Amino acid sequence: MTTVMILWVIAFVLIAYFAYKGWDNGVSEGLDKVLPAALKSRGESRYVWIVALAVLGATALINPVEILLVAILLALIVLAVMKLANWASGLSH
Repeated sequence: MTTVMILWVIAFVLIAYFAYKGWDNGVSEGLDKVLPAALKSRGESRYVWIVALAVLGATALINPVEILLVAILLALIVLAVMKLANWASGLSH
């Protein structure tokens, strides 16, 4: 195992532990404030959201450049799809 992998696992375990401990004290409510209605946790599916938060948090801590590049790539894809949809809707009228 490489050092980066060990650091990622440590960050994952710590984030998951603190998210689990704080789930009833604000993590669930904070998550529900940020998410759209279809994805709100409402206190349910605690383990799925804790794992998701831990994976995202550990990856953002250990590999922030990759997270930034993925975010930029996704933003460009969304922008291209929106422009393509506007162009297609303009052709249909």
